[in-house]
Amino acid sequence: MEVNLQVNPLEKWAKVKGKPLVIAGPCSAETPEQLMATAKLLKDLGKVDVLRAGIWKPRTRPNSFEGAGAEGLKWLADVKKELGIPVGTEVANTQHVEEALKYGIDVLWIGARTTVSPFSVQEMADALQGVKNVAVLVKNPTHPELPLWIGAFERLYRAGIRDLAAIHRGFATSDKSKFRNIPMWQIPIELRRIAPQIPIICDPSHIGGKRDLIFEISQKALDLNFDGLMIETHITPEKAWSDADQQVTPARLSEILSELKVRKDSSTDKDFNDHLDDLRKKIDNLDRELIEVLAARMAIVEKIGEYKRENNVTTYQVKRWDDIMKNRADLATKMSLNPEYIIEIYKIIHEESIRKQTEIMKAVASKA
Repeated sequence: MEVNLQVNPLEKWAKVKGKPLVIAGPCSAETPEQLMATAKLLKDLGKVDVLRAGIWKPRTRPNSFEGAGAEGLKWLADVKKELGIPVGTEVANTQHVEEALKYGIDVLWIGARTTVSPFSVQEMADALQGVKNVAVLVKNPTHPELPLWIGAFERLYRAGIRDLAAIHRGFATSDKSKFRNIPMWQIPIELRRIAPQIPIICDPSHIGGKRDLIFEISQKALDLNFDGLMIETHITPEKAWSDADQQVTPARLSEILSELKVRKDSSTDKDFNDHLDDLRKKIDNLDRELIEVLAARMAIVEKIGEYKRENNVTTYQVKRWDDIMKNRADLATKMSLNPEYIIEIYKIIHEESIRKQTEIMKAVASKA
């Protein structure tokens, strides 16, 4: 998959250079006083580029705070006017878009629940047709479907929007995890590979779901060369009307931002680059050997498939698969490798082995 979207860099619309973009503010705009008080503290930090606040909150179930609605846009406009800081909020339909534009909101983002619907995204793209001076960010869909995420960018790009960015907020799962939403870092990494021009902003608040995880997730994002962070910040997080557990105070936000290490894209040191090139050449050689070993393994898999076919034996053998999983995990542990990592690799290898053996069975059946 190749994606060629000539979007504007953060330096143009977010006015940041040489540092990650920081978007911060409360999960929800609760009252004009709460929003202004939070905004003033964030402005005083001198570290926040965009003030965020949820105006419409898509709650999973009713009878909980679902946002101040359009009235909250007036509060955001007042913050922008008094403090001179850009403001942003989430939009989920064309009415939200139109009202946000009416109040001069600078940054809009499409939430994860909306990104899953191409129809909704297209309607909002149509509403944004020809609009200038507004940035549109797109959160990843709730489930890990990269083409759906990319499709949202393509729809907005066709509508003429060039100030675009991705927000990585993790993916919903029923599995037990310390995270509210599993990061699945390989998804945004793949987005960066196929669409390197799209800036990626991490939302550690929604990935973690707990304020104690904000720093860890943020540092991981910066280590992966993400372009910014969106962190929910509230003057009194424990009293927040929504997502209280994942919000931090402005003071704690300042500490987090000060403690984070921003890595360099590359080094100009010749000795460093020469040594790095040598190590990468070793990896290239080992990768070639790995592929050669996998090819030899697959050749044996094909022989096994033919032998099973001749003896009318099923391709999938449960006991053999269980034995492989236990044995390879034990070997990984002995060699100081993460056994879960090795198991995931072998799941892919086994899936391809079954596919190859099934092909052999089908080939014989078609001849018959």
